[in-house]
Amino acid sequence: MIADIKKLETASETLKAIAHPIRISIVGLLDKDKELSVTEIYESLEIEQAVASHHLSILKNKDVLEVNRMGKNCFYKLKHPQLSQIITCIETCQK
Repeated sequence: MIADIKKLETASETLKAIAHPIRISIVGLLDKDKELSVTEIYESLEIEQAVASHHLSILKNKDVLEVNRMGKNCFYKLKHPQLSQIITCIETCQK
């Protein structure tokens, strides 16, 4: 039973991390394109670089994203691609 509670707490923290319009958009972008740089993300979302970096940091710290460094660039991808199903579910429920 305790293990189940730990899993539920982890799931809750992950959902809290995603639960912001910009972060939902980031997860959606990464589902389509699989791996994007910070620049590609903030340009796609038409937001400031600092705003994108802030939200990417939250998602990375909650184990939603993985970061791959290539030289000066950081490329982000979903750590668990199944998370994109949450976005699909949300979009489906909105119709």
